[in-house]
Amino acid sequence: MIRKANATWKGGLKSGKGVVSTETKVLSNANYNFVQRFENEPGTNPEELVAAAHAACYAMALSAALEKANMTPESVDASAALTFEKLDIGFTTTGIHLEVLAKVPGANQEAFLKVAEEAKRGCPISRLLNTTITLEAKLA
Repeated sequence: MIRKANATWKGGLKSGKGVVSTETKVLSNANYNFVQRFENEPGTNPEELVAAAHAACYAMALSAALEKANMTPESVDASAALTFEKLDIGFTTTGIHLEVLAKVPGANQEAFLKVAEEAKRGCPISRLLNTTITLEAKLA
């Protein structure tokens, strides 16, 4: 499988602007610019999109891992907080913190945490990222 997205940037870094789209058109010409990325102005940016991809991937990976461990979840609510910092080498993604709240009837916390950690390591987006990934996992 190949998944595709594209971005177009016009102008210089600070004065320019761009759009990003996915092949499926779920994102279609979503605007992004310097202040959205580096100054927290509302709008999307590459780091937010990576965090969204990681949260979505992890929720699915955890669901699959729980089923494999005979703990079928009713729901898995995952979020990813990506840290983006200015270092001496330039702006860098320095980590991602995953948080998950799962409703899993009959599960105990110890068994759940073991599966949650396994899913963190096995999630394809986790494996893609070359950064520290932390996890906070709770049962509802």
